Parts: sequence; C-alpha cells; structure tokens
Amino acid sequence: MSATQPKDPNNNNSNAEINPEQALGLVSLGLMQKLSDKGIADLNWLKEDEKCDTYELRQRLELTSLAIETGAPLSTTEVSKLLGVRPGSSKVERGGLIAKKLSRNVWRLIKSSQESSHWRN
Repeated sequence: MSATQPKDPNNNNSNAEINPEQALGLVSLGLMQKLSDKGIADLNWLKEDEKCDTYELRQRLELTSLAIETGAPLSTTEVSKLLGVRPGSSKVERGGLIAKKLSRNVWRLIKSSQESSHWRN
C-alpha cells in the first residue's frame, strides 16, 4: 500500500518551480539533443587551444618554483608575471601560491601549505 500526498488546490506555485536536480536534468537533456542532432565534432570546447604557449608556461612554472625555493625578493611586476594577475593587496593567494608584500615593491612567494596558520587577513 502506497500513501500519496493529498493535493492542495491552493498550492499552484509547485508546478511553476523546479528543483536544482530537475533543472540540471533539463540542461543535460538539451545538451544531449544538440549532440545527437549536430554530432560531437561541432563542439568548440573539445578542440585543443592553439593559443597555449607551452614554452612560456614551462618557463613561468620553473621561475615560480625557483622563487619559492630561494625565497628571493621579487618586484611587483615579477609577481604579476608569475601569478598571472597584478596583486591588489598586501597578501594575494592564487593557485596554491601566496604573495606577501614585504615593503614597497618587494614581494615574497610561498606555497599555501607553508603558510603559518596563525596569520589572518
């Protein structure tokens, strides 16, 4: 025996609203329909990005590693190049790295895991 919930005639907004799972299902259904109509070859996000310069990326990663290992002071421009964004405050965290401002135009990079837990914003 299954119990059904009584329908409330005053509760009309339940038909108009959908929950997040239903919304995701509708989006997925729409995507699957587009894939079946057009084919998978037309999707731009599956193509490899030709704009990626692997040499520059490798050089940037090696320089970041060297800056962390040595603890060398860096200028704001150097930190901007290594992090990929200009620091906007005295402490910037991005991609597992923390750039701390020591003085005017002097920064130091450290890994997030090396950060002492007692320091707060």
